[in-house]
Amino acid sequence: MDYTRLGPSGLRVSRIALGCMGFGDPGLGVNPWTMDDAAAAPIFRRAADLGITLWDTANVYGHGTSEEVVGRAIQRYTRRENVVLATKVHLPMHPGPGGSGLSRKAIMEQVDGSLARLQTDYIDLYQIHRFDPGTPVEETMQALDDVVRAGKARYIGASSMWAWQFSKLQYIAERHGWAKFISMQDQYSLVQREEEREMFGLLADQGVASLPWCPLARGRLARPYGHRTARSAADPVGQRFFGDSDRSIIDAVHHVATERGVPMAQVALAWVLGNPVVVAPIVGATSPQHLDDAVAALDVRLTEEEVKTLEAPYTPRQPTGF
Repeated sequence: MDYTRLGPSGLRVSRIALGCMGFGDPGLGVNPWTMDDAAAAPIFRRAADLGITLWDTANVYGHGTSEEVVGRAIQRYTRRENVVLATKVHLPMHPGPGGSGLSRKAIMEQVDGSLARLQTDYIDLYQIHRFDPGTPVEETMQALDDVVRAGKARYIGASSMWAWQFSKLQYIAERHGWAKFISMQDQYSLVQREEEREMFGLLADQGVASLPWCPLARGRLARPYGHRTARSAADPVGQRFFGDSDRSIIDAVHHVATERGVPMAQVALAWVLGNPVVVAPIVGATSPQHLDDAVAALDVRLTEEEVKTLEAPYTPRQPTGF
């Protein structure tokens, strides 16, 4: 495993992150592919064995049950001090005034809820899941700073928004001497590259790390066109983000992977990792082999010709995910 600093901080993280959206209570019926403690156990064990230290979840995943599964997994398969634990706040947990958004009430209520479900005293990286246009940015950033000062979070990060929104939040924090974001969790893959237009330039200028979600486009970049998993076929989020127009990109990944004799996932992840602002793609594994392929991608060095082949089919499109 390779490790590096997360953005401008001194926090060292693995260059592959474990995405925990698929873990939780399947009985809730939120997602048909949700894995409970027993089903997720081999994945957590493999993550610990491979040295994957960055584990990412959110309060809303499995309506809180993902955090519960992650909290128990840390106790069973590793040690709290060996994990960089990340979670998020913003999306609806309940209809009350503190159940969603980025108001002071919501942030204070939801951070305590996350800490209880994760069975920990602190969160390493507390991230806002989206931008909240209904709350003054000063209120949000001061509340996040208070969370850090209270020791409930070590660092803060953001996810999925326009570059101007992220810039505004960072400016307000700097102006008041409050905690600033050290990371941006954004959608980035060979089939969704719109972050390259403005966000990645902003991150590079500010020294902020990118933690790409969906780096394999819900698995579409991990297998030949037309071959889908149960998750990719039934995932309403994936259906909204990706379409049949991506076939030429998938075919290009298949071509490069075949020529190299490696799985497609390794090629697609190696391309993401090649971007200098990317620190750790978030891999939502459903089997230990997915983590093995992700870690192996760290050793794949794409040639200039291979990069051209992979990037050539891309056409401009609407940013998705926020």
